[in-house]
Amino acid sequence: MRAVKVALALVVLAAGGFGAARAFPGRAAPAPVAKPSLTVATVTRADLADSRIMPGTLGYGAGVTVRGSGTGIVTQLPKAGTTVRRGKPLYRVDDQPVVVLFGRTPLFRSLDKPGLTGRDVAELRENLTLLGYASHRVRDNDVLDSGLLDAVHKWLEDLDLAVLSPARAVVLDGPGRVSALTARLGDPAAGDLFTVTGTGKVVTVPMSATDAAGVRVGTAVSVELPSGGTIPGVVASIATATEAGADPAQAAVTIKVSATKQDAAAVQVRFTGQVRKQVLTVPVGALVALREGGYAVQKRDGSLVPVKTGMFADGLVEVDLLPEGLEVVTTP
Repeated sequence: MRAVKVALALVVLAAGGFGAARAFPGRAAPAPVAKPSLTVATVTRADLADSRIMPGTLGYGAGVTVRGSGTGIVTQLPKAGTTVRRGKPLYRVDDQPVVVLFGRTPLFRSLDKPGLTGRDVAELRENLTLLGYASHRVRDNDVLDSGLLDAVHKWLEDLDLAVLSPARAVVLDGPGRVSALTARLGDPAAGDLFTVTGTGKVVTVPMSATDAAGVRVGTAVSVELPSGGTIPGVVASIATATEAGADPAQAAVTIKVSATKQDAAAVQVRFTGQVRKQVLTVPVGALVALREGGYAVQKRDGSLVPVKTGMFADGLVEVDLLPEGLEVVTTP
């Protein structure tokens, strides 16, 4: 009978203990912790390119300021966007046209007397020949002979000009377009009039002289437009600080690009340097720095495998001494 009472007491105590546990849930046993899952990558072959992206400006490039000469008042100016053409009037002074010649020697005197010689004479002969006013050369190319004078007179007659003087002609490097006006109607002719750029679209990329030293003329680049598309480009020129007249630590890279409807925009230019074809790669996050120096990768079982690293690009790193297809642990 006593054994039965003890058994009943134990049952009651057990029941009381269960009730106490339910009354204080904070004392329940902790839930099991889930094991963290591993992020795994595979050793694969890929092409790596050492590239960098730099901001640039799409437009028509740096402009050249056109300055008039002689006395008189500006009576007509070209509109922005006007195409500059050889032998055609570009603006007017005292209601007389000022025509364009292409070359590198400014017109510094009136070319109206036979026997004059010089680079300006040779330049005039070349321009008139290309304009369809070919002259029979009596002597040298740089001599203002009777044949060239006849061609000049015929050209001036067609332009309704009396004489070819520095005030009636402006010499530019080549074809271009008027980008912006500096002068206004009524200003003196001898002053800055407007800015002329090239006719082709270019991208200008300012960069440090150190970065520019690694760029070569003729290098192919990729230009990312604001719309998200890309167009190919080629490095056309690299202006040093001396040439640009700017900070010695700075330079400007000009890139020719294919046709695009945008006249001006902020763009991103991708310069590609060294290219490694079909090398073994892993994500950079898979590298483990070793205490003794160098790197290793970790396999699924936790073991480390030392590796030799090569090029880093686009979040990947070139590795050696690993089999293709090996799974390695990496950061998420």
